[in-house]
Amino acid sequence: MNLSLYLLTVLIWGTTWIALKLQLGVVAIPASIVYRFALAALVLFAFLLLSRKLQPMNRRGHLVCVAQGLCLFCVNFICFLTASQWVTTGLIAVVFSTATLWNALNARVFFGQKIAANVLLGGAMGLAGLGLLFWPELAGQAASHETLLGLGLGLAGTLCFSAGNMLSSVQQKAGLRPLTTNAWGMLYGATMLGLYCLVSGVPFGMDWSTQYIGSLLYLAIPGSVIAFTAYLTLVGRMGPERAAYCTVLFPLVALNVSAVVEGYEWTAPALVGLVLVMMGNVLVFRKPKVKVLAGEAVLR
Repeated sequence: MNLSLYLLTVLIWGTTWIALKLQLGVVAIPASIVYRFALAALVLFAFLLLSRKLQPMNRRGHLVCVAQGLCLFCVNFICFLTASQWVTTGLIAVVFSTATLWNALNARVFFGQKIAANVLLGGAMGLAGLGLLFWPELAGQAASHETLLGLGLGLAGTLCFSAGNMLSSVQQKAGLRPLTTNAWGMLYGATMLGLYCLVSGVPFGMDWSTQYIGSLLYLAIPGSVIAFTAYLTLVGRMGPERAAYCTVLFPLVALNVSAVVEGYEWTAPALVGLVLVMMGNVLVFRKPKVKVLAGEAVLR
């Protein structure tokens, strides 16, 4: 079951870039994100109410959902969108892939979970592999004040994403399932992002073309309802650090799709990067060996 959820998350998030590209044009990007999560929240609430699976939440649960919505469905997107003005998408992907390491560190700090050496090594290998995969973009990135600002915003967005993972873990430990917390989190996130748009003067236009509506539906339902629910379920089952390796793998899926759709050509450094990413994936999910000594189970 975990493998199915993992693959589903990687495949969906690895293809959402196509839908994101189709949204560029008439509607401002922040407004598109508001539409995306508002629609996703509506779909989730409709499903939960019709199936009678909407869990009741107390005040604490709602407050955590507000924080989760702020981290996962609002601030991180503002950070990444703003950063993309100054740094390449490849550099943003590399920065975002550090979520595996940040999740391991945050799980240690906030939950006292031991940081597994294989997770750290696998995450580092995946990060190095992504660096090689996007090397042409990274090498072409000019060093400037804007670049540093973009890197800072990319890191801030990644830290927000990691914080959202921790908050989801808290909710799941309290017995609240991701379907319910995501519904409220997306609603709160869309509301806060909508207020940000109003304050910053972002226009709320609409493009009724088949291309825009189709991409919006893909981002809202598979990209948000299904993928975020699958991913955050993995966070609760596997731990934040292992689940976050999705952030390393989905750029790999995006590059393979790009090879078919846009003619991306694999280079020798990119192939080495591919090997490193896959080796990192194996390390992250390698189960610790158990050695029994004098009747005691010892992890090694």
